Amino acid sequence: MAAAGGGGSQAAVSFLTNVARLALGVGAGATLLNSSLYTVDGGQRAVLFDRFRGVLDQTVGEGTHFLVPWLQKPYIFDIRTRPHTFTSNSGTKDLQMVNLTLRLLSRPDVQFLPTIFKSLGTEYDEKVLPSIGNEVLKAVVAQFNADQLLTERPHVSALVRDALIRRARDFNIVLDDVAITHLSYGAEFSSAVEKKQVAQQEAERSKFLVARAEQERRAAVIRAEGESEAAKLISDATAGTGMGLLELRRIEAAREIAATLAKSPNVAYLPGGNQMLFGLNPSPMAR
Repeated sequence: MAAAGGGGSQAAVSFLTNVARLALGVGAGATLLNSSLYTVDGGQRAVLFDRFRGVLDQTVGEGTHFLVPWLQKPYIFDIRTRPHTFTSNSGTKDLQMVNLTLRLLSRPDVQFLPTIFKSLGTEYDEKVLPSIGNEVLKAVVAQFNADQLLTERPHVSALVRDALIRRARDFNIVLDDVAITHLSYGAEFSSAVEKKQVAQQEAERSKFLVARAEQERRAAVIRAEGESEAAKLISDATAGTGMGLLELRRIEAAREIAATLAKSPNVAYLPGGNQMLFGLNPSPMAR
């Protein structure tokens, strides 16, 4: 009985030992399998680093892939277009300072991802774009005067875009769009522009005053010529008809004066010989 009990205990221990070994083997296999797999999501690419061969030249696409644990390590790159914005304080051709804000849409050139990883690492855009952006902006802005940056803005943007695309291509970076989103001048230049506008308005006002004075002078000349012509006609008429014309004008003037005075309730005009009689209506006190 005791021997039988001892044999059963040994069998149980042996069974449990086998189960533990199996579980340990399965766990180790699952761990090894999991470390041998890596996933590349949509819009991403991977570059493999091998401890013996270095960075492999082949880029790995989307999906789940195998690697040799410990020996190889994947580095994931986002190849989707990403925006970048930075500002630059640049000097113009006429020595004015302007502040510009530049927006870029960039992505890496997929076929050169191993080269990018070797030379720049995964943060390639933060290392390259701000430096070449400032360099190109300063070089282009220095070719124009401050006012030309507004009047020739499309041309300036085109020069910046072409130069940045060429410079980014040297680092295997593709720029899908380049745009100047903001442009502002320094306080001194803004004050100078305001003073210039005021001076232009004063100049236009002076031109208007000169033109008006010229028109008034011409009108005065025309009036003087008309009065001179009228006086000449009257003189000619007087010379031809004697004093009759003057007597007619005197009678017409007296008639107009009498008509005007007749409309007043307090004044009456009565010509009598060489005297003029003015009659006032009696006041209540005179009564």
